[in-house]
Formats: sequence, C-alpha cells, structure tokens
Amino acid sequence: MEAGSIRGTIFDICRFSTHDGGGIRTTVFLKGCPLSCVWCHNPEGISTRARPLYFKNKCIGCGTCCRLSEKGGVTAGEKGIQLSVEKREDWDRIIESCPAGALVWDSRSMTVEEAVEAVMKDAPFYKYGGGVTLSGGEPLLQPEFVLAFLKELKKQGIHTAIETALHVPTETVEAVMPWLDLIYADLKLFDSREHETYVGTPNDRIKKHIRLLLESEKRDAVVIRTPMIPKITDREENIGEISRFISGIYPEAAYEILNYNPLAEAKYHLVDRTYFFKENPTRYSREAMEGFAETARSNGVKNISMEV
Repeated sequence: MEAGSIRGTIFDICRFSTHDGGGIRTTVFLKGCPLSCVWCHNPEGISTRARPLYFKNKCIGCGTCCRLSEKGGVTAGEKGIQLSVEKREDWDRIIESCPAGALVWDSRSMTVEEAVEAVMKDAPFYKYGGGVTLSGGEPLLQPEFVLAFLKELKKQGIHTAIETALHVPTETVEAVMPWLDLIYADLKLFDSREHETYVGTPNDRIKKHIRLLLESEKRDAVVIRTPMIPKITDREENIGEISRFISGIYPEAAYEILNYNPLAEAKYHLVDRTYFFKENPTRYSREAMEGFAETARSNGVKNISMEV
C-alpha cells in the first residue's frame, strides 16, 4: 500500500515536549488502545472511534447546536448542553456551525504525508537532540500507519521514539523495531491476575515482548516504564518483581518510574466516563519517588531514572 493512501487517527500533536525522549520533541498521540487501565491518563485515546467533545467553558449559550440537532444528539437541560454521541447526527455540520468552538471532534484522520508535514514544522528543534515520539492510546494498534510514518521520518533523518504497552501482535513489534531509535515500553503490574483486574488483560504477551526487546540488538534503546498508581502499582512487591524480571533478562536494562498524574481526572467527563479514584490522589513527593527507585536498585536494576 502506498504511504500516501494510509491514514491514521490522531487525537493530539503536542509540540515542544521534553518528557517523551531526549531534546525538544513533537509527540503524536494515536487513538485506540486494547487495554483498559482504571487510571488511564488519556481516556480520550481509548476508543478507536472519533466522537464529538463539548467544552462548557467555551460555550456562549447561543443554542445553534441544539437547533441543528435532528436526532436528539444535542440537548439542553439543567446541566447545560448534553451530547448523545451514539445518535446519527450530521456531526460535521453541527461542529462546524459552533461559533465559539465549544464543540470539536476528539481526533482527526491524517495521511502519512499530512502527519509528516505537521511534525516537520518543528524540524529546526530536532537538530539539538530532539525528534518525534509516537504515543497514545496504543500507537501500535495502527501498525500500517505507524510503520509508514516512521519510514518517512527516517528518510528525513529524524530521531524516532515510541511509547507502547506492547499488547499487540509480535509481528507488529518486530516490524517497527528497525525504524525506532528509542522504545519506551510499559510494564505496569507484574502479577498477571492483578494486571487483568486493573488493566483489562493478562500480561503474558507484554512480558514476552519485553523479553524480545531486551534480548535484541535494540536493548540499549529500550526503557521499561512503570507508572506509580497509589495502592496498585506502587507496592514494593510489584516494583521488586518487575525489577528482577528485567534485570534478569538484561543486567543493564533501563527502568523508569513515572510519577502519578492527577490531571487526568479532569478529562473523564468529556468522554462520559467515571474516574476510578473517588478522591484524586496527589503526585508523589521526591522522597517517595526516591524510595521506589531504591526498591528497584535493591532488586537488581542498575540503570534507573524517575519522573519527579
């Protein structure tokens, strides 16, 4: 298939990022994820389907959207505008007619060429150690687009990175590996039953792919990540098991411990979801993060970093 005919569904392009790899980067967020983490930090990236979003803070109360709604997809009540996104409305017309930009699509379909053009606007910054990072959702859920996109970026000499949970077919992982300079791979919970409870699937496939990466020629370009989620992933036993697992495969394996992100809660009402925590926890202190890192070190990890 020609690269020009391959399309991807992208829900955000974040410019000037400094947290998704070295230097100043452009992070492309691809829609769709096979997991269902109860703490998901990007709930708008879970579903593969595009949907309208309503931003109450932008609404001027003109009623245009309600007047254009013919199937009950947009209604006004005591709580303001309500969307029923399953209704077969002419959503393009409704969204384009909103004078305040309070209604938007949560994502857009882009060709490989369009995506390359978008990220190459930041090319001057890539000269200083930056590049492009693919994230999500799960970017490898759109393998044809990702592979074609990565190949085009490498033609331009751009440093490429990916953030993946690896719950995808093995052939997908093997296909993209040669085109990546940096691979961030999540291992959130070591116990497979706990993983199924909180993430939605067993983790056998994920462990298999982590082993594949850490036994490959790319092993020094791989960083295993665990987000610290209160009372779920932050337990000493979990950090210790993950640390022993990855250091047992490759003693120099890189491991990164990510701080909890409390900002995700604010996104859930946009996609009609309820956040897992009734009381949103705060970020961990530096001392707490250093304690997690020490647990990893004491269980065999030599190369460790943490997000404070």
